[in-house]
Amino acid sequence: MLTDRYDLPLSTTSFAARDAYTEGCEAKLTMYPGAIEAFDRAIAADPGFALAHAAKAHLLLERGNAAAARSSMAAAHSVSAGLSVRETSHVGFFALLVAGDGEAALARLSAHLDAWPRDALVLGTTAFTNGLIGSSGRAGQKRTLLDLLDRLAPSYGDDWWFTAHHGMALSENGQRDAGRPKIDRSLAQNPKNPWAAHARAHLSYEEGDPNGARAFLESWLATYPRGAPLYSHLSWHLALGDLVAGDAATAFRRFRETFSPDVHSGPPRGKVNDAVSFLWRWELAGHPRDAEAWRMMHEFATGAFPRAGAAFSDMHIAIAQVVAGDGEALAARTRQIDELVCEGRYPSGPCVPAVSRGFAAFERRDFPAAIEALAPIAGELERLGGSRAQLDLVEFTLLKAYLGAGRLDDARRTLQARRPGSAAIPVAGLAASH
Repeated sequence: MLTDRYDLPLSTTSFAARDAYTEGCEAKLTMYPGAIEAFDRAIAADPGFALAHAAKAHLLLERGNAAAARSSMAAAHSVSAGLSVRETSHVGFFALLVAGDGEAALARLSAHLDAWPRDALVLGTTAFTNGLIGSSGRAGQKRTLLDLLDRLAPSYGDDWWFTAHHGMALSENGQRDAGRPKIDRSLAQNPKNPWAAHARAHLSYEEGDPNGARAFLESWLATYPRGAPLYSHLSWHLALGDLVAGDAATAFRRFRETFSPDVHSGPPRGKVNDAVSFLWRWELAGHPRDAEAWRMMHEFATGAFPRAGAAFSDMHIAIAQVVAGDGEALAARTRQIDELVCEGRYPSGPCVPAVSRGFAAFERRDFPAAIEALAPIAGELERLGGSRAQLDLVEFTLLKAYLGAGRLDDARRTLQARRPGSAAIPVAGLAASH
């Protein structure tokens, strides 16, 4: 029987379909272009290859094309008779994701991976920071992800794809000394692995080494395709390093050229998160507002995501609405979140509404009100999803609010409580407060 890269049996008897599917999985798992085209070749070689249809469906979902994803998943279901138990569970897992039932998919995840730990496409939905576990809205999700990867590590051995994610999860849990050799090993085995490059960028951020991150990413991105899904997000990391280093002109040029919504290479949510985060950090660092960039951001965010759904993106969309003065849309999104919470479909609960209130108060320079909204949830930010670097957006805003309210002792206490060795903080006026 034919098998995939991780030695799992496949139902197809076509070598051409197997080879194309393996190529598509490699591109999907490593965020390189060409995955859709490879899955199409697999389907052309064997129209009854259910796993190829399912993989294509999930990739279309990630790209924001829900209708096409549902069509591909329907095709997978139509040819699912006679699949093995593993393939049936695999297709069923992705069907839940395409149907928008992330909670049910999360509930099925552990049992599937316990039975088939080397099903990398399933693991790939949660192995990264903003994956299924990271977006679950639960307290302790970073530890939960690390526990999962620790448990699966013996099944993957020295596999470079797995090791990059494992090293990143260790870094996100404050275990940088354990994470660093795994990240370095992954890069040594496959220097073109963007997840390892991403993990290295985060590690440099956590170690307070923006110049190291800039030097590494400048060199690494030179050979990564401009249209690849992680190119723009890695460029966002570069721009953060530029801000910390005081090179504002380069930071803003990177935004314009590599990760503003009209040129971003990633999925729609990435376009919102990276651009909003950068523009707000840009202002926290003391630089003037670019009204046109915010207008473009507001139009894209509200057009692409008219309804609430994912906490991390909802937070960034709310910021765009705050800057636009779109109070009506912000109130509507908050009501949608409240409804989802009541239905048990928004596990992060009140975190996004609290952040929205805090940023709205900050925008109108009501710093005491911003502090009142943000300070109580400062210890729960991981429930929003996102990496430590991404969630610093909220903490930096709280620090700036403390400065604006003249509460310098609170700013100092917040700084003292930050994780050891973390990145410098590009917030105007902060250095003079301590």
